[in-house]
Amino acid sequence: MPQLIRRRTELVPSRPALPVPLSLALAVLAGGLWALGASPREWWPLLPLGAAVLTFALHDRTVRGRLLVGAVAGAVLYGTTLGWIGGFALAGYLAIALVETLMLAVALALVPTTRPVGIWALPGALVLLEAAQTRFPFDGFPLPALVHSQLDGPFAWAAPLGGSLLVTACAATAGVALAALVLARRPARVVAAALVVAALPVAVGTLVDTTDSGTLDVAVVQGGGPRGLRAVFTDPQDTTDRQFAVAELISGSPDLVVLPETVISVTGTVAGSAGDLRTAELARRLGASVVVGVVENQGTGFRNAAVLWGPDGEILGRYEKEHRVPFGEYIPGRELLERVTDLTALVPRDAIPGEGTALLDSPVGPLGVVISYEVLFADRVREAVTAGGEIVLVPTNAASYVTEDVPAIEVAGARMRALEFGRTVLQSAPTGSSVIVLPDGRVVEQSVLGDPALLRADVPLRTGLTPYARTGDLPVLLLAALALLLPVLRGRRR
Repeated sequence: MPQLIRRRTELVPSRPALPVPLSLALAVLAGGLWALGASPREWWPLLPLGAAVLTFALHDRTVRGRLLVGAVAGAVLYGTTLGWIGGFALAGYLAIALVETLMLAVALALVPTTRPVGIWALPGALVLLEAAQTRFPFDGFPLPALVHSQLDGPFAWAAPLGGSLLVTACAATAGVALAALVLARRPARVVAAALVVAALPVAVGTLVDTTDSGTLDVAVVQGGGPRGLRAVFTDPQDTTDRQFAVAELISGSPDLVVLPETVISVTGTVAGSAGDLRTAELARRLGASVVVGVVENQGTGFRNAAVLWGPDGEILGRYEKEHRVPFGEYIPGRELLERVTDLTALVPRDAIPGEGTALLDSPVGPLGVVISYEVLFADRVREAVTAGGEIVLVPTNAASYVTEDVPAIEVAGARMRALEFGRTVLQSAPTGSSVIVLPDGRVVEQSVLGDPALLRADVPLRTGLTPYARTGDLPVLLLAALALLLPVLRGRRR
């Protein structure tokens, strides 16, 4: 019996909890490491290293202690990475940073580190945190996402198997394994098992592939111009002219031309407008399918659409943005906020949510399309791909932001979606970053922020679905919940 007990407790962390000041110092370090790993730096070793540091900080702490550790780590992480929001509204920056800090604190409080093998629940908690951030607040605000640091690391290859959540889980598991070298009584066996768990999805992910179905000669347009200006302080016609000035430089006859979000702004519908005539002329001259971002102002609202013109100059289809940007395209609780601040004037109209499938049927094949912010949400791209999209288009507009943070986050989102779904992603922005991403997540063309640019490449079309495209997030969420529950159930049994 004593031998059996020893075997059952091999994996039990045996070292006492660290002093509270040291745990809080480690929480600061973990939050700082994750902040340094965020876009635009994207240093992939810092996510597992931060998870290792956080494992020490959480070890053998009570629920209250874990809440405090999570709050300190979150304050560092979100306080430093969300500073770009302060350029719009200081109160908004403080509110979002506080909400996301509380979410991280609650997630870490769920990690039963006082239970046997409880430290292994940390990856599950981080998975649930990232899943929650795509749904709350304001229907999701996944900025920053821990997973964006992993795009150039080995764990990114798990994306086709289980999406960004599985990538986060693998990286965090590797970090906990590092901490187990110190915390576990017999670490070698534990670490070997953990590394297998982290590496298996990566190995399987490298074997997952979709099928080539041809190539497209594509042109991605970026007109350039000043950055850091809100739309209400700019002339929409200036944006239109800059984009078309670059588009008119296109030579030959590409298959597909993609212009950014909000290139054409009209009252009423775009059909028959000057923007329609100008785009139709471009499409006929090039003999190409052309996709342009259009804003249609209608009463107190507006529609944000990606509109497709065929080679004959006729409008063939449209997709209207469904997932709106809070405080950028609509004001939550507008009537209340208008009584206490005049900042609502920066967004005078609320976007009307679109309906329908994120797909454009074009002469060059079915085009998946998501607009701007939607590229950060895998479910929007999944809808496009499962509907038959052989390539994904992302017309976007990050011209309002002074820093490079948001453009870099959108590029990271485009790369992750390419990996998850095995599709080429074309992202076009008025002032950057415009980018061409291959199905393996590699960037083959990228513009310079603020400069005019014309990106041109032959890119692959793909058919078929990755395992993640078929299942979505549910399997990984179930595994994460199981990782949190097992230590508790095992502790009660013991």
